[in-house]
Amino acid sequence: MRRIGSIIGKTLQGIITATALAGAALLLAGPVAAQEPVWHEGTATVGELKYQDGFPRFDYVNPDAPKGGDLHLTAMGTFDSLNPLLAKGEVAGGVAGLVYETLMKSSLDEIASDYGLLAEKIAYPDDFAWVKFRLRAEARWQDGQPVTPEDVVFSFDKAKALDPQREFYYAHVLKAEKTGDREITFTFDQKNNRELPKIVGELVIVPKHWWEGKDAKGKQRDISKTSLEIPMGSGPYKLASMSPGSTTRFERREDYWGKDLNINIGQNNFGALIYSYYADLDVAFEAFRSGNADYWWENSAKRWATAYDFPAVKDGRIKLEKLENEYRNRGVLVGFIFNLKRDKFKDIRVREALNYAFDFEELNRTIFYNQYSRIDSFFYGTELAARGVPEGRELEIINEMKGELSPEIVEQIMKPYTSPVGGDPKKVRDNLRQAIALFKEAGYELKGNRMVNTKTGQPFTFEILLDGPTIERVALPFAQSLKKIGIEASVRTVDSSQFTNRWRSRDFDVFYQGWAQSLNPGNEQAEYWGSQAANRDGSQNYSGISDPGLDALIKRIIYAKDRDELIATTKVLDRVLLAEHIAVPSYTARNSRIAYSADLEHPAALPEYSTGFPTIWWRKSAGSQ
Repeated sequence: MRRIGSIIGKTLQGIITATALAGAALLLAGPVAAQEPVWHEGTATVGELKYQDGFPRFDYVNPDAPKGGDLHLTAMGTFDSLNPLLAKGEVAGGVAGLVYETLMKSSLDEIASDYGLLAEKIAYPDDFAWVKFRLRAEARWQDGQPVTPEDVVFSFDKAKALDPQREFYYAHVLKAEKTGDREITFTFDQKNNRELPKIVGELVIVPKHWWEGKDAKGKQRDISKTSLEIPMGSGPYKLASMSPGSTTRFERREDYWGKDLNINIGQNNFGALIYSYYADLDVAFEAFRSGNADYWWENSAKRWATAYDFPAVKDGRIKLEKLENEYRNRGVLVGFIFNLKRDKFKDIRVREALNYAFDFEELNRTIFYNQYSRIDSFFYGTELAARGVPEGRELEIINEMKGELSPEIVEQIMKPYTSPVGGDPKKVRDNLRQAIALFKEAGYELKGNRMVNTKTGQPFTFEILLDGPTIERVALPFAQSLKKIGIEASVRTVDSSQFTNRWRSRDFDVFYQGWAQSLNPGNEQAEYWGSQAANRDGSQNYSGISDPGLDALIKRIIYAKDRDELIATTKVLDRVLLAEHIAVPSYTARNSRIAYSADLEHPAALPEYSTGFPTIWWRKSAGSQ
């Protein structure tokens, strides 16, 4: 979706899709009364909806998939909350998607299409000044009560009040109100933002009556606080049991109201999903190797190349696959991100210099088994990535914005962006000389093997913050390389909770993180690079960059009149972000490396843009139960 999401971190979760809305309900001008809204079953931004009204099921599912069987999964870190609307604590994985639902549901074989889930229909005018959702009459909470407009309004109001990120994301939504027995209307403060209806369609809906009620001990519930009480939702699974911070068990609901919907046929096949949480990735992998987990998404090139020779792989009990599906509509930049709120990183020459000390080619040869490629775009791997020199509409946009972009940035973006190339002693020496030269321009000099500020005499030092030990093998060589030019970079690994708290409060110098991008960028760009987000703790503007030129580009992207204009403007944005050097880009592989139990099965033809795991997979042995 064209929205926030951070995807990267533990397992690039949360990775991100994109969509906005097409089609319209006509409004009559003047004193004539408005026509009845035109209701649609789904919405599409890129092209037309693949599935028309009354379609039997999505093409990529197996309608005859057997139901049942347990699926054992690993999860990294811990959790201390089951409240999906609160921007506090670590929410257990699966709660938002298994227990709670949204108004709309995305198709996995289209770039940007949604279909009604809790809402059976959606309506909006040509100028996207508002959107209406009509709830399904059969939609029910786990206790049998219907899902109501009051639940939707309550969920929206609480999401904005309790989560600064959602407050920012829904900033242009003036209000949500009940306008019919099963109808909710969201009114916007601006027109022609085609994504706003989509954004509210992805709102997680919680039961108002439950949250305003009392728990089993008679204590009043409080949605403004973290909670480990077993939640009640409307989704296909219920949280049957859990051990705080350690395990969760979700069981499929036989009484799920939506199990026969066309958008749900062939899905939610496992009888139970059991998550076990681990603080150490290697320990989690050993759990998989020993048969205590059924599925493993591999994030280590070395482990993929060397660690899959255990008996279960050799005798076929474990299958290995490399799948491109999830990367076909996703761009990504991940790397070492600078906190521009720190004075030492305010100079763009300093940030550029540090990139020259990162020797990707040596890492790829020695520890990555040549499985990765260096990232050179904030939209890497997509048609949105800038390449070569700007031309055509890109060049026109740059010329139109010369009054909004600084002359220095304009000069840089007129050239192709290239990452420094290392891999052999001569190239490395040349790169480090270039880094020293840039530091000198920024007011630093080498004194006794230390890079110091010529005015203050203070050495240039900083800390690299990591979420777990996985990236230590990358960060430590980077720190050693920096030491050669007199810079002391310490590497600090912390647990997931501390890592989250520190980046949310911007308590870091440099940390390893990134941004996932869809093929349809939009409002989430303001969350990533906008000036308002730069000053808000917990935003995904991790670097804190704030620039009027970027704000103007983001606005152009949100209001792009067509696909060609969107692509051209996004490429200009990419060039500007690269020229700002807000991060040292690292690397990526454009495929999912997965290992899983041979008793698990997926459709022969997976959806174009997803592996569909675990939603459309099933356990083969369940058919014989």
